[in-house]
Amino acid sequence: MLSGSSGDLSCPANDAHLFVRAEAKAGMTIMIVLLSRVFLMPLLRLLNTPEEVIELSFAYIYTLLLFVGVMFAYNLLSALLRAVGNSVAPLVFLILAAVLNIFLDILFITRFGMGVRGAAVATVLAQGVSVILCLVYIYLKCRLLIPSGEHFVIESKLYKELLSQGVSMGLMNAIVSTGTVILQSAINGLGYLVIAGHTAARKVNSFCMMPMSVTGMAVSTFVSQNRGAGQGERIRRGVRYGNILCVCWGIVLMAILYPGAPGLIALISGSAEAVVLDIGKRYLWFTAPFYIVLGYVFLMRSSLQAIGQKILPLVSSAMEFVGKILFAAVVIPKIGYAGVILCEPLIWCLMTMQLVWAFYRDPYIRQFKNKKVKLYGSRKEN
Repeated sequence: MLSGSSGDLSCPANDAHLFVRAEAKAGMTIMIVLLSRVFLMPLLRLLNTPEEVIELSFAYIYTLLLFVGVMFAYNLLSALLRAVGNSVAPLVFLILAAVLNIFLDILFITRFGMGVRGAAVATVLAQGVSVILCLVYIYLKCRLLIPSGEHFVIESKLYKELLSQGVSMGLMNAIVSTGTVILQSAINGLGYLVIAGHTAARKVNSFCMMPMSVTGMAVSTFVSQNRGAGQGERIRRGVRYGNILCVCWGIVLMAILYPGAPGLIALISGSAEAVVLDIGKRYLWFTAPFYIVLGYVFLMRSSLQAIGQKILPLVSSAMEFVGKILFAAVVIPKIGYAGVILCEPLIWCLMTMQLVWAFYRDPYIRQFKNKKVKLYGSRKEN
């Protein structure tokens, strides 16, 4: 199934693949922890992090990196559940972790006075709870994901396909993350109050994006399974329904953020500074309508990857990367924080146009343009 076949989910090749992924993530965890201790502070200085917050930044990021294995574990376990068709359980666990994270943030920062390190600890603990929930669920409800000794079998064709897909997705995430780091370096030059307001707004932004990101993951699993089964009509319909869900969520976000943004920024930042509240409010108010566009980015990029496209999703990431460099180097120095607010929504619009064009122009998807199918039930063709 993972390699595009319709074979038994408990076949040896799949279970060997699961253990290789786990071992790879364990090795990456150790490597990241070691590298972060050596290079994190020099990197923060390279990004022009103000001296007033550089120690706090180091404490927050290093705490997260120290327990990055927890994040890897959740990503692995949730991906395994989605791969066997269960996208509900990972979503429920993620939502519970997000709500717990918010409460722990408030508890550790306001009650225990732990500051930014408390926020990092809260994130790690919330992710740890989601990992435990996934493990318990797999043990109770999905025992086929628990391999035994005879499942350690290597299949070279499968690993080559996984490697090519992994490199494509890894490059995409690396390009996006690098662009974000470059953009952050420009934000760091605007002062610590701007950084505080923007950081609080980005926390709200992360929560707002979560349902769209998870919907993209679910649609990716749905698309890949139906691609393996040759059900292109169901792919088109599933992507359409996913886009409708993201549009609905975008409308809900606008209804929440326009009246509620100032209070959310005050709650998360713990600051009463007018500059901090204004910065966060402006970011969320301008970004709110564009969450609908961002939903399309998540869905179309995931769908392209799921049908086997490796280059076209990278094009959108390259567009984002170049756009953030241009804003960081040219626009933000001239117009200040307004450039930060404009940056991502405008890039999302460009990315959406490219991704929608790429998906519906894909030869496999185009051949099902005039066919219709019920997601559940008998197929009907025009």
